[in-house]
Amino acid sequence: MHLRISMGRRRCFSFYNSPLFFIIQFSLFIACISVVDGESNLNKPSFTLINRDLYHTSGALMEEIEALVHRHSDKLSIETITSKNKGYQSEITVVTYCRNRKEIDDRSKFRILLSFGQHGRELITSELALRLLSILSEEEFLPNVDPTRLNNTLDKFVIKVIPMENLNGRKVVEAGDLCERRNGRGVDLNRNWSVDWGKKEKDYDPYEENPGTAPFSEPETQTMRKLSISFEPHIWVNVHSGMEALFMPYDHKNTTPDGLPSQKMRLMLEKLNHLHLEDRCLVGSGGGSVGYLAHGTATDYMYDIARVPIALTFEIYGDGTASSKDCFKMFNPIDITTFNRVLNDWSAAFFAMFSMGANQVDEFHLKTSASNSDKWVSIDDYLNGYLMERRNRYGKKMEVLELGMQEIRTYFRLFLLSSVLLMFMFCSRISKSSRPIVSAITL
Repeated sequence: MHLRISMGRRRCFSFYNSPLFFIIQFSLFIACISVVDGESNLNKPSFTLINRDLYHTSGALMEEIEALVHRHSDKLSIETITSKNKGYQSEITVVTYCRNRKEIDDRSKFRILLSFGQHGRELITSELALRLLSILSEEEFLPNVDPTRLNNTLDKFVIKVIPMENLNGRKVVEAGDLCERRNGRGVDLNRNWSVDWGKKEKDYDPYEENPGTAPFSEPETQTMRKLSISFEPHIWVNVHSGMEALFMPYDHKNTTPDGLPSQKMRLMLEKLNHLHLEDRCLVGSGGGSVGYLAHGTATDYMYDIARVPIALTFEIYGDGTASSKDCFKMFNPIDITTFNRVLNDWSAAFFAMFSMGANQVDEFHLKTSASNSDKWVSIDDYLNGYLMERRNRYGKKMEVLELGMQEIRTYFRLFLLSSVLLMFMFCSRISKSSRPIVSAITL
């Protein structure tokens, strides 16, 4: 602790110039320092700083990924998507993996979309993105996995990886605000999606959960939404830290979806937990397992609106013993042993999920190929946010309407109800005039 003491000019009275005065003053000074230091040591928690020996800076991590792509341009490609809204700009880098670059647009392949670093303080998630890309490029290998067999499996996939969705928020963390999870203008990107957007629980904390001014108000979520529409993934995983969990929909309510596909999704997560994660993880819906409901999340949108068959949230690490203000330690491993364990365990879990998920999606598609139900969405979905989707006659998704006010859903329902009532009254009046109708029919 550093104290600067400023001594003003003093008048030369005999007592103030005496040795006794200086002895008393020095004693009081030492006592004050002891009290202040004592209070500081008792009340102020020790904060863990970013371990630069383990973690890349955001710039260094992206440079390493770009170099990786350059070395393996036969199977990896990279693009940066820039978006701007009201003077605020975001950049999202997307890395695409396909073993044969010519087959990237082959719609028969299984499509996987992975997002890391949605919250700035969760540095470990972007390190996992780098590890997965290193394995995909074959610069690193999974232990106890036959590379030939793995490559045969990966031949079926196109995988898009967003290593750092919230680059602006990450820069705020690197500047010293280690607890920041929001983007560069203070919006939580995982509360800015349209499903149940804007609802606030009793313990709502704007620092943690600010949903923005409207669904998709942020350039980052606008970019991710457009990517989900154009790519049409079969599997979506949003990767976070803060605990160890394998979550499926829903986040905004304490239930999981009905039906056999949902049951199989849960069984797949339980198997991953047992085989690769030593049964450490919570498994179930985010809203039912994490202890609070989250509204406007990416995974609920992907499942309910984008119709991604397997939409998941992975929580890959958390230190429950850390102080709530010691955010780096709470959300990121701080020693090399734990760091490597997290990356190794979750890399194995991801590649196992790719294979298991592809089989599940394939079976689901075979059972529903004769159904046209996926070509339409409900009125609730249609009116639940900016982006509402419907397939055109060629089966391609398109944007048809953007709405900025949640109240329109209510007004539309009232309009439908009044229309039905008017139609009923009109039909009742016609039914009373049966003769004119019969005459019209006979003509």
